Amino acid sequence: MLVVVLAWQLTLDRYKPFVYWLTVVVVSVTGTLYTDILTDDLGVPLALSTSVFAALLAVVFGVWWAKERTLSIHSITTLPRELFYWLAILVTFALGTAAGDWTLELTGWTPGVAVLLPAGLIIAVVAGWKLGANSVLSFWLAYILTRPLGANLGDWLGFPKDQKGLGLGVAITSVIFLAAILATVIYLTVTRADVIEKTNPPRAKNPGREKVMLGYVAAVAVATGALMTWAHAQPHGAPPGAEAPATLIAIAPGQAVAKFPAADVATFRTITHDTLIKVKSGDQPGATAGAKNLEIAWDDAQPKLKAIDSTTWTAIDGRVDAVLTSIRDANPDPASETQTLNDLLTTLQ
Repeated sequence: MLVVVLAWQLTLDRYKPFVYWLTVVVVSVTGTLYTDILTDDLGVPLALSTSVFAALLAVVFGVWWAKERTLSIHSITTLPRELFYWLAILVTFALGTAAGDWTLELTGWTPGVAVLLPAGLIIAVVAGWKLGANSVLSFWLAYILTRPLGANLGDWLGFPKDQKGLGLGVAITSVIFLAAILATVIYLTVTRADVIEKTNPPRAKNPGREKVMLGYVAAVAVATGALMTWAHAQPHGAPPGAEAPATLIAIAPGQAVAKFPAADVATFRTITHDTLIKVKSGDQPGATAGAKNLEIAWDDAQPKLKAIDSTTWTAIDGRVDAVLTSIRDANPDPASETQTLNDLLTTLQ
């Protein structure tokens, strides 16, 4: 999908709002997916993925500048510059996703509170630009912040009220965002408000003012770091949406084998055993991959097994959830992982 849409965009010789914004949406989903794969499937800590994506974005900008001597979106008039632009956008969304999730992990803020941070920072960036900050730097800073802003806003709208959301649900929230995107595309297509005319002179640069405003940007960054450090030190629970520990339902020895098809139980047992070996050998990424395999196999079998015996299914489901929670913890504890895996293995005997 990404290749097809991006190829379509690159073949155009002029700006087309529909194609451009479709490409932005697809690239944003792809960048978000990369971060989710690193976090959920490979067990990479958010602090590490945020640092890696930040370094990667710096490399992209560095090579782009070395080759083209500009990072301005107003100068994207050649294929190489457009390729650099879309690569930077891809990394930007991956970085924004990782940074936004890391912020929630550090602070434990609810979505309604968390959305205020990127919103406030975007306002600060715009204010800095108005006061003379470098326009290229301001653009890219604001662009990075749009990802956590959108994610936090979506969580706030979609999360149930008991998780401090508005309770609209995923479907309605998705429709709202889609409608907003379509309205934006239609507006820009009709008004051409975002088209830069060649006759419009660029804003005059003031190197002295830009240097002063670099201090402003640095001060905002330091203040943000101080705020997050303070929030992290405050007592807080797990981020909204995280699964809380559940009370496990007792299950008799051999009940799983007696109630469910032997082949299915054997599959779950094999995956659990292999994951336990990964934990004991210190292979956390391997354990995370094993947990993902267990989750997929268990979810695929849910309709059949739950129809056979919902009580037994619920008892095992609680233990599967305990395994997933322990392995996917931000700071996984091998002892806890081993305990939950052994408990599940015992249940599957």
